[in-house]
Amino acid sequence: MSDSTQKITLDLPCNLVEEINKTMRADMKDISEFFREAAKMYLLRQRQRDQIRNEMISGYSEMASINLALAEMGFARDMSSLVTYERKMAKSE
Repeated sequence: MSDSTQKITLDLPCNLVEEINKTMRADMKDISEFFREAAKMYLLRQRQRDQIRNEMISGYSEMASINLALAEMGFARDMSSLVTYERKMAKSE
């Protein structure tokens, strides 16, 4: 990781700046440190959110194939029962 830095300019609502200033005073941080930590936390949460989303996609895909297999088994049993029922009905006529 490089030690070089880059200056940026932000436009923020005044009430947000006041909240940031309160937090910086309480934590004894300067504004650069505050925003570095905030950016790192944001990026970490985004990565975690992406990981959870990918795990959910994988899980739903796996469950889809399991659910399809169960549905096909149930359908096959239903069809077998229907055939048996129809045979019995045909014999009783």
